[in-house]
Amino acid sequence: MAEKEISKEYNTEGITVIWKPRKCIHSEVCVKTLPGVYKPTEKPWIVPGNASAEDLKSQIDLCPSGALSYRLAEGFQEQNKSNNHMSKKVEVLPNGPLMVHGELEITLANGSKETKSKPTAFCRCGASGNKPYCDGSHRAAGFKDA
Repeated sequence: MAEKEISKEYNTEGITVIWKPRKCIHSEVCVKTLPGVYKPTEKPWIVPGNASAEDLKSQIDLCPSGALSYRLAEGFQEQNKSNNHMSKKVEVLPNGPLMVHGELEITLANGSKETKSKPTAFCRCGASGNKPYCDGSHRAAGFKDA
């Protein structure tokens, strides 16, 4: 039986930040981009009211694991950003995951398909409990580039 996915929501004017902790690979992109919003040593650790909805959307779009997402409040328009024509980019992170940028259709081992439009972190170390995606296990496994 699959574990139920944990999801936490943090609301502010115009936007709800959604965090799925099991997807988080602790890349710290959120903390480095908006340190006034993401405070891992405090509770609550996400304070979305410390940034504009636009800044939150821009930062969340950088989340490599998909652990952060957002939902806009009714009446707030999302900018017309189409990723369909976005170029693809692959980046090997030192001692970490393979980052793929751009819209992707992924066929999983069981034959199901997923579409990713945000940067996606793929496991390179083999230790992830969320394969093919990175879950940050490379740190505990001591994975290092050869």
